[in-house]
Amino acid sequence: MGNLVIGQEQAVSHLTAALLCGGHILLSGGAATAKGLLVQGVAALTKLDFKRIQFTPDLMPSDITGAEILEGDSAEPGATRRARFVHGPIFANLVMADEINRTPPKTQAALLEAMQERQVTSGGVSRSLPSPFFVMATKTATETDGTYPLPEAQQDRFMFNIDLAALDQADELAVVMGDPGARLPQVTPVIDGARLEALQRYVRTLELPPDVKRAIVAITGSTRPDQAGAAAISKRYIAWGAGVRASQCLALGAKAMAAMDGRVRVTVEDVHAVLQPVLRHRIGLNFHAINDRITPEQLMQELLKTPSPGTLQGVN
Repeated sequence: MGNLVIGQEQAVSHLTAALLCGGHILLSGGAATAKGLLVQGVAALTKLDFKRIQFTPDLMPSDITGAEILEGDSAEPGATRRARFVHGPIFANLVMADEINRTPPKTQAALLEAMQERQVTSGGVSRSLPSPFFVMATKTATETDGTYPLPEAQQDRFMFNIDLAALDQADELAVVMGDPGARLPQVTPVIDGARLEALQRYVRTLELPPDVKRAIVAITGSTRPDQAGAAAISKRYIAWGAGVRASQCLALGAKAMAAMDGRVRVTVEDVHAVLQPVLRHRIGLNFHAINDRITPEQLMQELLKTPSPGTLQGVN
């Protein structure tokens, strides 16, 4: 992947961890930060069925999930018509939801059942999606015209929110001189769906030591301003904190980081390595944070540096 996407090593590492966990991925960042190329790179490197959906304001839920159509010649006397379900692009191993926040929440919600239950229900019939199944969505900056906020429930379905930073001059020069996107057609797949699922099962077998479990629960709890012993910075800047699914994602993501490093023992440092992508989209900032220009990333750094009683004390 490093031959295709220049200067985004941390993003590639987090993306790999999410794939090893079977989690969905939200890619955010400014324009021209290789979000689309990153998804296309995953499709090229894996032997997975790949579909791309361009989200637009007029996109309908049935354009994603599919719909039932009537077949038969109604002009013939006595002819019968039968319903047939036409599968939508969601029926693939890897689905790219490009610019997911350019469509209204009604259509965004069409992904909820697919992402959580790995199935689509239409006409009272539930249809299973292929396995493995991943949604990799790109998100346009909210300051851009024509965007809609993602519902909190949908954001929570994404295991990681990976932020692709702007390139420094050296990396940008490497992109301009090397044109890495042109190498995409020459990429050779390195893994198939069966092997990927085997690796996912292995990652889940790793055990979490008690101190790591306590650290995960403490870190997630520190983001909840109404929880007993919450940090002062949480009470001042956070409107709503991360839920239990965040703790589950931290635990699984830490296991993946340990496995990628060739270790069977998960450490608190592995938890810290996935802290930002797991929590940055699961924390709601209040008007104080907006006024003081505080970001979720800054909050996470401060919470780790200044533990509060009953939450982060002694997690290391």
